[in-house]
Amino acid sequence: MRELSGWENFYVIVGSSAGALIGLQFVVITLIADFPVVRDAERAGSAFATPTIVHFGAVLLVAAILSAPWHGIGPAALFLRALGLSGLVYAAIVARRAQQQTAYKPEFEDWLFHVLLPFAAYAMLASSSFAARSHTRQALFSVAGAALLLLFIGIHNAWDALLRTTYL
Repeated sequence: MRELSGWENFYVIVGSSAGALIGLQFVVITLIADFPVVRDAERAGSAFATPTIVHFGAVLLVAAILSAPWHGIGPAALFLRALGLSGLVYAAIVARRAQQQTAYKPEFEDWLFHVLLPFAAYAMLASSSFAARSHTRQALFSVAGAALLLLFIGIHNAWDALLRTTYL
């Protein structure tokens, strides 16, 4: 597909990075598994650790979708729309989980990186999928921005979780 011809290297790099970071996240989770268990750790993990893997997975999926040999932008846009809308629902679920857990009192930075920015990234993904047919070039840049935002959110959250676990 002509519209995606300049994006191959971008999605190879971003997708590979997301895949490697998923593996690294599992290594970190394994290493910190021996730390003392805090109260309500399971719900806190579903609010603060699991979303990191989900965001990295979403980036990997975006890279896979846009690397597939589509004959037009329509099918790719449908998959991106489903991912974006699912991500919006997931961001709402994460917000509820963060509110309900009692292991840690979230600060503004936590709400920003675990709820607000992911919501914005998934909203960019969903909205760009609706504009893909009429404004393909702009939509592809928006999808790339959303993918990078999710990647950097995941990096920040993984680092933050590691530091909190190590120094608490």
